[in-house]
Amino acid sequence: MLSHVLLAAAPMSQAWSPTVAIVMVVANVLGVLAATTVQKKAGPQLPGGISVAQVVGGTCFGHILGAGAILGLTSQGFI
Repeated sequence: MLSHVLLAAAPMSQAWSPTVAIVMVVANVLGVLAATTVQKKAGPQLPGGISVAQVVGGTCFGHILGAGAILGLTSQGFI
C-alpha cells in the first residue's frame, strides 16, 4: 500500500522526445568534458588522450546532469 502512495506522490516526468534526447546528449558531452579536466589518467587510453574511466565517469555524471535538466525544464514548461 505504501508503494502506491509513493508512486502517486512522485512527479510525472517528460516522455521521450527528440528535445529530451538533445538535452541528454548535451549534458553527456558536458559531463565528458568535465571528466577530461582531471589530470590523473587511469586505465586504458582511448584515441584522443582520454581514458576509459574518464568516459564512463563523464557519462555517469552527464546522466545525472541530464536528468536534472530534463526535470527542471519540464517543470518550468520549456519542454
